[in-house]
Amino acid sequence: MRKSSLIIPISVVAHLFIINATLFFLTEDTYLSLPAIVFYNLSWLLIAFALNFYPTKRTERFFTNFDKLIYLYIIYTLSYFSNLAFRDIGFSPLYQLRIILVLLGSITVYRWIFYYLRNIYRTEGGNLANVIVIGRDRKLKKIRQVFDMPELGYRYLGYFDNESSKSITYLGQIEDCIPYLRNTHVEEIYCMASRLSSEELGSLINYADNNLKRIKIIPDNKEIYTRAMNVELFGSVPVLNLRKLPLETDIAKYTKRTFDIIFSFLVCIFLLSWLVPIIAILIKSESKGPIFFRQKRHGVGKKEFWCYKFRSMAVNKDSDTRMMTKNDTRVTKIGAFMRKTSIDELPQFFNVLKGDMSVVGPRPHMEAHTNQYQKSVDKYLVRHFAKPGITGLAQIKGYRGEIIEASDIINRTRLDIFYVEKWSLYLDIKIILSTVINAVRGEEKAY
Repeated sequence: MRKSSLIIPISVVAHLFIINATLFFLTEDTYLSLPAIVFYNLSWLLIAFALNFYPTKRTERFFTNFDKLIYLYIIYTLSYFSNLAFRDIGFSPLYQLRIILVLLGSITVYRWIFYYLRNIYRTEGGNLANVIVIGRDRKLKKIRQVFDMPELGYRYLGYFDNESSKSITYLGQIEDCIPYLRNTHVEEIYCMASRLSSEELGSLINYADNNLKRIKIIPDNKEIYTRAMNVELFGSVPVLNLRKLPLETDIAKYTKRTFDIIFSFLVCIFLLSWLVPIIAILIKSESKGPIFFRQKRHGVGKKEFWCYKFRSMAVNKDSDTRMMTKNDTRVTKIGAFMRKTSIDELPQFFNVLKGDMSVVGPRPHMEAHTNQYQKSVDKYLVRHFAKPGITGLAQIKGYRGEIIEASDIINRTRLDIFYVEKWSLYLDIKIILSTVINAVRGEEKAY
């Protein structure tokens, strides 16, 4: 896609200006020296370019590749503090943390302002790219929805197809497209492979290459779509990968695992350390049985593991097969309170530390229910490409607890698959915050 040649240089200069201005105004002379300034600037550039952070696409928005921004912030913060740690000076971690938060906050604000102004500029008619489509199939309506977003800067001129139409955007037969291109300023040509012969496609590619036109091929994928689809090259042979998942990359795995360990460790130290004895006394005072309830559930790759909870029911023989229902007589009084506030789930932070679970992910189901749903719910097992979580996207959207209608498990699975395909650290944080808010407010299906 056409890019402004100034976007990357302007962003680099702006980021370095923010870094140096923040250091100059907030850092004491003791910590600031020429080698330190050079280190902070080079660190930012090396990390940013290593993550391929700066190249931008026309369709990029504020939250596009936001996970890369989070990675950049995490690695740069570690680099910032490592420089202080290796220098022979005493420093206040809280003071330096305030500096780095101001610095990264300022860069985030700049990013928001940049995209806000760019959107206004394009909406007013600046930096537009004229596009046409060759061939019409079911994908034309979907790609039109993208072209019609004014902030992306596309001007859709119409389409060519051998099947005539009275639509105002119909420009003529496919053979008429090259004469049209000679007389019209078009930057990008989108070709529907399903509607073009090899000769027609070859002719268009040759014309585009010889006339400085950008040509895009929309493959005939037999209407097989996933949000995680991408193309891989095996030599010179393109291979369509239907599920290239964010968590398959090493940096995503390490980032999520590091976050899980730190977050769970803090919960165990500052919450469970004093809460467990209190809950234990309350559970024991009401009913006989263990403090903790454990149950075999399926994790990533459908691997079995023991999932831990505070026991919220009287000991019964149906706990591994019968799902909790509203006004369930098996639930104790303290159990009802724990389930209402989700306190019964807190021991699963030990599962997270063990590596069986993640803080955020698809909720693990009982083995009996997994075996049932994988047969009755389409694509149910896709949710097992990621570690199960203490909370998840489906839970904050209201699909938790009892399965009453068939649509409940279908929608839960749909949201779980969306999470697996669209994971980012930002999404995890958003889900955690929503979970806390829902726990405080109370949820209708929390029983």
